[in-house]
Amino acid sequence: MRGISAFFALGLAFALAAFAGVPAHAQSISAETVVQTVTVEEWTEDVADAPSGSDRMVPGIPLEQVAGIATYGPFRVIDATHAGLVGITDENSPRQFAAMLRDYPALATLEMIECPGTFDDLANLALGRMIRHAGLVTHVPAEGSVRSGAVELFLAGKARRIDAGATFAVHSWEDDSGMEAADYSASAPENRKYLAYYREMGMSEQKAAAFYAMTNSVPFAQARWLSAEEMLPWAAAEDEARDGLAQGTPTLAYLDLSAPLH
Repeated sequence: MRGISAFFALGLAFALAAFAGVPAHAQSISAETVVQTVTVEEWTEDVADAPSGSDRMVPGIPLEQVAGIATYGPFRVIDATHAGLVGITDENSPRQFAAMLRDYPALATLEMIECPGTFDDLANLALGRMIRHAGLVTHVPAEGSVRSGAVELFLAGKARRIDAGATFAVHSWEDDSGMEAADYSASAPENRKYLAYYREMGMSEQKAAAFYAMTNSVPFAQARWLSAEEMLPWAAAEDEARDGLAQGTPTLAYLDLSAPLH
């Protein structure tokens, strides 16, 4: 399995900043269009049960484990109407999601809390269509992180909610042969399947093409970070993009290193 490592450079930056004595309180700045490109290292991991197929994920600093009344792979049932996604999806995730809906048919909202991406893009797109068909609302809370292939799942929501402070990361996919989106023609099936998916999720043809180009603006081994405010126009319906976040315009903040990382 070919994957990408955790953000070693990012973690080192946190440690060095803490050693240097970063101020105890976070300092907020006005939200502007800020996109960071962070290079991550690639590695090869030998895992006995590693799934086959392309993978697409951006590891990060994990949040606290979400308590739930039931667990279905990366899904946690929080209560009768809310489930959480905490972890990487794989080829088993559609089956696990279906089992969760069978056992908890009143579920209405998927809280996307710590979502690094997927080990299997095809299964992930199937899962997104299941989320759409179920009519679930997708919600990213203030400390939520939705990255890589998990962004497709967020877009599957019947309605999409983003709290100020949520973060997103996108990058190109990579297949089993090491080829990325840019290595195929725009009309190739490998690219058309994503454009078709975005159209199914409610994007216009023009918006789907623009979003796909944005996600492929950095290669597989990098990540383009988006704030809640930057993601909102992609997530909102065409006539809602100008209305702003329901929680108000978000601010960007420097990390408070005196508090535990979540």
